[in-house]
Amino acid sequence: MRRAALGWNLATFGAEAHRVMFRKTTIIVLTATTLVGCRAERKVEAKPLPLAWQKIGSWSGRGNAQTDSFDIGFSQCRIRWEARNENPPGQGILHVTVNSAVSGRELAVAVDHRGVGRELAYVGVDPHFSYLVIESSNVDWSVTVEEPALTGGGGAK
Repeated sequence: MRRAALGWNLATFGAEAHRVMFRKTTIIVLTATTLVGCRAERKVEAKPLPLAWQKIGSWSGRGNAQTDSFDIGFSQCRIRWEARNENPPGQGILHVTVNSAVSGRELAVAVDHRGVGRELAYVGVDPHFSYLVIESSNVDWSVTVEEPALTGGGGAK
């Protein structure tokens, strides 16, 4: 009965007053929720880091070869390659694979080209000690392996 003395029972307010109070409370809660959900999002723009490429190793020759091993310190490297001086014409082949220096298994095919040409091949492999296997016939070839080097940040791996 103490509640009745304080005015907290439904009979004191009446059913209509109770509904009005419930609606007002609901409107306040919904408005607050909507305002929180509609606030402007702060966009954090990532500044791209300047990117350069540093040479890991470079090789050239004619015929088949296997390079010395080298450390690929990033998950992506690129191979700059060229096949030239095709003789006899139409018979040149250049096939380059990236292999594990630990197990010897092939990690990726970097180049599979017929004739003369030059390109950049991007290769995604786990950081690994690797070597290249170069199979070629009837062309002189050159390959250079490069990895990303962040400029302005010390270039640390």
